[in-house]
Amino acid sequence: MQTGENEQDMRRILDMTRLFSILLLTLHLYFYCYQAFKEWMLTATIPDKILAAVAKTGLFNNFYQSKLMSLIFLLISLLGARGRKDDMINPSKVWTYTLLGLIIYFSSGFILTLSIPTETQALIYMIVTSVGYLLTLAGGTMLSRIFKVKLSNQNVFNKDNETFPQQEKRLENEYSINLPARYKDKNKIKDSWINFINPMRGLLVMGSPGSGKSYFIIQHIIKQHLEKGFSMLVYDFKYPDLSLITYNHYLKNRNKFSVSPAFYLINFDDLSRSSRCNPLDPIFMTDITDAVESARTIMLGLNRDWIRKQGDFWVESTISFLTAIIWFLRRFQDGKYCTLPHAIELMQVPYDRLFPVLGTEKEISTYINPFVSAHATHTTDQLEGQIGGAKIAIARLSAPSLYYALSGNEFTLDINNPKEPKILCIANNPQKKEVYGAVLSLYISRLTKQINKANQLKSSLIFDEFPTIYFNSIDSLIATARSNRVATTISVQDYSQLKSEYSRDQAEVIINIVGNVISGQVSGDTAKFLAERFGKILQQRESLSINSTETSVSRSMQLEMAIPASKIASLSSGEFVGMVSDNPDQEIELKTFHSKIVNNHEELAKERVSYKSIPMIREISQEEILSNYDQIKEDVQTVVITVMQKIINDPSLHYLVAKKGSQSSSAAGTASR
Repeated sequence: MQTGENEQDMRRILDMTRLFSILLLTLHLYFYCYQAFKEWMLTATIPDKILAAVAKTGLFNNFYQSKLMSLIFLLISLLGARGRKDDMINPSKVWTYTLLGLIIYFSSGFILTLSIPTETQALIYMIVTSVGYLLTLAGGTMLSRIFKVKLSNQNVFNKDNETFPQQEKRLENEYSINLPARYKDKNKIKDSWINFINPMRGLLVMGSPGSGKSYFIIQHIIKQHLEKGFSMLVYDFKYPDLSLITYNHYLKNRNKFSVSPAFYLINFDDLSRSSRCNPLDPIFMTDITDAVESARTIMLGLNRDWIRKQGDFWVESTISFLTAIIWFLRRFQDGKYCTLPHAIELMQVPYDRLFPVLGTEKEISTYINPFVSAHATHTTDQLEGQIGGAKIAIARLSAPSLYYALSGNEFTLDINNPKEPKILCIANNPQKKEVYGAVLSLYISRLTKQINKANQLKSSLIFDEFPTIYFNSIDSLIATARSNRVATTISVQDYSQLKSEYSRDQAEVIINIVGNVISGQVSGDTAKFLAERFGKILQQRESLSINSTETSVSRSMQLEMAIPASKIASLSSGEFVGMVSDNPDQEIELKTFHSKIVNNHEELAKERVSYKSIPMIREISQEEILSNYDQIKEDVQTVVITVMQKIINDPSLHYLVAKKGSQSSSAAGTASR
């Protein structure tokens, strides 16, 4: 152990060594400049005797021998020097002092060969030799103060220390999504693969605008799943970006299916290319709970702030009212008029006729009873509060183009039907997302209800900009559809966006239930959540302590975030972090990744140039659209007249109009006429 006594003894030895070096140099100067000292009358008997004794040792036999011995003792004393460390000292300055001092020190002898007076010659020689000696001493002293220890991790942002091994082997199966990538391991760039071998456990894609979600990830999911024979639903928020990719790769791969699938597009802005589909198809409305789910999807899709108010009296009242309308149409004449446009128009019928008509269907009596009671007791404010909210919200859907698309029945939503597989794209318009989003949400809700069944084709559901639609049962879809081979991909910009459009509870369920996560640049709570999800790795930590006597470095291994939130917030476009899930029979040891996805940009650009446009399926005029609009209104009037006539002709139903007395009876008579 090092003690204070040892340090003091060491310092004494070094001081004595340096003193001996100075003494040798002094004797050297006294010996070779003796004549000058004599003329200066600086000689004495005792020093002369000492000098004579030293000379007998042979020290002065050679001119440079004594100077070299003095220098050696100086260097020995410098080896143990411990000056205050200073990382600002420039090593080049140290070597300049040292080399210059040595040159002056050893070359000063030529002065003694000059033809000048002895005293002047001796004085110059002693000064020059002393300057060389002092420069060498200064250089050696500064050398001991140089910051000698370098930390192993010199990267300012700790990038090298935060790297880790990643999956370098492609792991593939009949469902997998495989993305080629490159990652950095210490200071080496290596090739890797991002293997989503079980997309049925859900895939969450996150990233701020411009991070490359569609270009680097979603388009590859579409291509690879079509190559592997998946039926598919693509929600294209920014039509036609994803729809064009889907359609052209459908053309390339449709022969790979055992039954060639059909391609359909739903686009309310371009009815010439859009197929007509009734999301309330009576064939698939088997129970009143289907009507409840449809009504909730529509109303919450139109009023996104109601999502946080589910259970509220007024919110549930409007949902119950629309449920009654939908289920009545489903039961009337075996669902002949069971479409959303017919439901919208039926809601506009005056209460005196509407409530008796709905009352003929006993299955919805509990749903309409609060409204009938409010109407019978002239509680106008309450009635308008209950129904007015529904009528005002749903009136936004009263558009001829929407009526046309929603009232037809050119295909069904069971896209994974083995006998009739389908590739379906549904297009939104960012400028009309509040209106279109509600209707598209209904399509998606009804579609997922139909595909989540056993013994169907494997299917892939891809939702770009997922928060722009309302999908209440997405968590149950991911949780239950895995066994039915349904792969769900959800794309969002940020966790806060999901919380803004859905409630906090629902957003947390969605973001926590998915088994696969891939994210580009995000910040805030999203980055913190991801950093915690990716876990920690062992990283080397170093600390440096500098004082006047020593420099100490301590190294330790600590568990730190594998991918810190700050790093996730600074990712470049195309650079992604994430975690994959595996299967019991196909385990992945290295699940976490931080890499840059490799795209062949030139090839993709050529591919896009060769894309074919989605073909027109009909030529349609505005007159046809308006004619369909008017026909739906006439259909609703026909329904009301038919039911009111039934009430008049059936004494057992007279109670439906008797509650309002003669006013209701008169209304019934008018309706029947």
